[in-house]
This record gives sequence, C-alpha cells and structure tokens, in this order.
Amino acid sequence: MLPERTHWAAAPVFMRTKTRQRPVIRCLTISLVAVLLAGFAAIAIAGDEASGKSTTDTPDSGSQKTHVLVVVGPSEHPPGTHEVAATGRLIKHLLQESKRIDPPAVSVVSQWPDDAALLDAVTSVVFLGDFFPPTRMENKSRILQQLDEMTQRGCGIVCVHFATGLAKHDVTPEGHHPLLDWTGGYFATRCEHHQSVAKIFESTIEPAERPHAVLAGWKSFRIHDEPYYEMYFGPKETHNRLIPFATAMIPPEAPRQQLVAWGIERPDGGRGAAIVLPHFIRNWLDPNMRTLILNLIVWSAKIDVPSEGVDSQLDDLQSFQTGTGK
Repeated sequence: MLPERTHWAAAPVFMRTKTRQRPVIRCLTISLVAVLLAGFAAIAIAGDEASGKSTTDTPDSGSQKTHVLVVVGPSEHPPGTHEVAATGRLIKHLLQESKRIDPPAVSVVSQWPDDAALLDAVTSVVFLGDFFPPTRMENKSRILQQLDEMTQRGCGIVCVHFATGLAKHDVTPEGHHPLLDWTGGYFATRCEHHQSVAKIFESTIEPAERPHAVLAGWKSFRIHDEPYYEMYFGPKETHNRLIPFATAMIPPEAPRQQLVAWGIERPDGGRGAAIVLPHFIRNWLDPNMRTLILNLIVWSAKIDVPSEGVDSQLDDLQSFQTGTGK
C-alpha cells in the first residue's frame, strides 16, 4: 500500500521568527524523509510480489510459527472482477490484523517460489487466479511434484473462486487431477467427463447443517455474485469424504442445493478446502463472506478457529490497490 499523503500546516506567525524557524524545519525534514522511506518500502514490496519473492522474511528452520503462502496466479479479468493481486494483499492484511488468532506469517507471491526453506515452512497454500495457478505457470510438473511433497507432510491447500478451475487438457479423460485429492473438488471447464457452470445472479449462501469450526461467527447472507455450481467432486462413492461448509439453492431458474464451500481431511493428515466465491472483489466487504473465507484458511493451516470466527475489519478496498490490476 502506498503511504498516506501528509498535509503540512502553515507555521503560525509567532513561529516565523529567526529563533523559532529551525526546529520546525528540522521536524518537517525528518517527517518528509520518513514518508519517502515508507514509499520506497511499498514499491519494494510490490516489486517482490511481481518477481515471485516473498513479502515476508523466510522463518528460521527451527521456527514453529504457522506460515501461509498466498499464490497469485495469472488473471485476465477486468477491474472489479477477480482482482487476484489485490485479493492477495487483502488476505494477508486480514489474517495478520485478526485479534482472535495468533497471526500467521503470510507470504504473497505471483510466481512459484524457488526458496526451499520457505516451501518447507509453509503450513497452508492459498491459490488465487484464473484456473488452478500451477497449471498456468512455468515448470508445471515441478510445481505439482513439490505440492505433492508438501501435502504428504500435511500442508493445507485452499482454492478461492476460479482457482478451483481445471480445463479439459488439465485432467485425465476420467477427470482425475491431483487437485481432486488435495481439496476434494474442482470447477470442470469444458471437460468431457463433467461440466460445471458459471453464472452471475443473486443467491443466499447458507451455513451447512453439520456442525463444524469453519461455521463459527457467520450466518447466511445474500450476495450478487458468480457462485459456481455443478462442481466436480469425483466418483460418487468418494463424496462421503467431503465436509460441507456452505450451500446455496441455485440456479434461480431451477434451484437445487449446491455445495459452494467445502473441505476434506486427507489421509496424509493435511486439510484441503475451497470456495466458489467471490467473483466481484466488492463482495469482500460482506463480513459474513469474509469470516467464512478466513475460517477456511485458518482451519486449513491447523490454527484453531475461534468460537466466534476469525474477526476482521474492512472499511474500504482502495488501500489494496483494487482496480489497478497490480
């Protein structure tokens, strides 16, 4: 975020004498230098995100602090929709400003990290982007292999909105992809085995009936968005592994209960989760949706979800450089 502009007040007349002027000039000079340094720091952070470098220090190998890696994948959606880079900054801010949890370390990157120490320290990976980001990045096979190794040690994985997406060429003819094992389901785009649907309309998102920590602190909410439906969850005999978090009666013209947020507890001890919202970044202003997503992430990282949910405060989105595509 860029530093706020500082407005200098004119010095009162009684301070404009020769003896009173120097302290004021020194004060103004020090403050101006501080503002410039903050600006340079913000530019450096933005550059690190663009280059794939972490925006937090890599923890020491002996550190036990929970570490969430937010991977911002490619997106060609117009301003106001998806806004994956701004969403990455937003998620980092919300997690680190929460008062009800011990804030995790959060790294936001736009390229898959080469830092082995960082990958070893990560307890959950949050993906944002158009399609599941590793499928659209260089060295896809290596990234998927590293992700497989991370999940085998219990690392969590979360996909938000279109980061749940896989295309026909990403999956086997039967529809298998490692993402199915890691999170329990995906948005099937023009696949032969299954076809998920994306439409924009008004819907009500309801908490699932089965009690779960992820349901804490939020209630049903009405939202104008693009809640994907007919998600692919694999063969029917595997559906009992799914943990429902949120449902919706959609689409409006032929409503039936659809799963729009879910999780799984994998045999490796890790947790996977996904949510089909939000398409519009403005919907992050909805406190119920915000709590649902933050609960998902925290749960995937094996942080105890507070009984009242993960708290957050968000008054505006402009400070996260929304609408810039950066």
